Amino acid sequence: MPSASQSRPANVNAQYNLSAPGSVADKITIRQRRKMFSDFVGRMNISAGDTILDVGATTDRLCEHSNYLEAWWPHKDRITAIGIDDCGFLETLYPGLRFVRADGCDLPFADNAFDFVHSSAVIEHVGERRRQARLLSELWRVARRGVFVTTPNRWFPVEVHTMLPLLHWLPSRWYRATLRRIGLPFFATEANLNLLSRRDLGHLARAVGISDFDIFAVKLWGVTSNLIVLAQKNMPVIQARECVKQSAEETPAVA
Repeated sequence: MPSASQSRPANVNAQYNLSAPGSVADKITIRQRRKMFSDFVGRMNISAGDTILDVGATTDRLCEHSNYLEAWWPHKDRITAIGIDDCGFLETLYPGLRFVRADGCDLPFADNAFDFVHSSAVIEHVGERRRQARLLSELWRVARRGVFVTTPNRWFPVEVHTMLPLLHWLPSRWYRATLRRIGLPFFATEANLNLLSRRDLGHLARAVGISDFDIFAVKLWGVTSNLIVLAQKNMPVIQARECVKQSAEETPAVA
């Protein structure tokens, strides 16, 4: 979710990546997001009457996985979706759903306004670590029962936005400089793409005062492609544990 003032080049879609609808990469994304949707419903124990805030609605209408929560959750009248772009069409497409145009880092809702807050593949697009922490803090503030946040794993061998292998394992300065040299300046800008590891997510959660959380791995061919931060309030405590040892996580080849 880059700032609204930043424009995307023509080759970058509204999902902030380079994959085309119907491509192999797009089909893999559908598969992975189906897994994450199932995790959201199952691990959070969502029921039909629960209110859900989805942070990060997109204007994309070509990819099957775009706005997947709005598409796949049957109780549309329990969903409020927000995004920085005008996604008002969602209210027509899914009667009962409410759309609010807003920045996830500054949510226009009261504390504990929704039972659950969901945000998929947004936190890597809001900018520097301080803004990422701000986003997570806002999600936690407006959630009454829990938050569910997904992001691509920095240590997955292929960077899912650019579709380039291994380059993102370089130190950030070298990685961004290389992206600029090969004609991808949009992704070279931290405000548009700032990848996170399991350790980074744990640091962010603790920094904003979330003490009881879990970080789950979503795997593709045995390798962790995506990470899920799950935290609940006023529920049986989910032990704050890292599913992969910290030292192993920092190794790029970790599954």
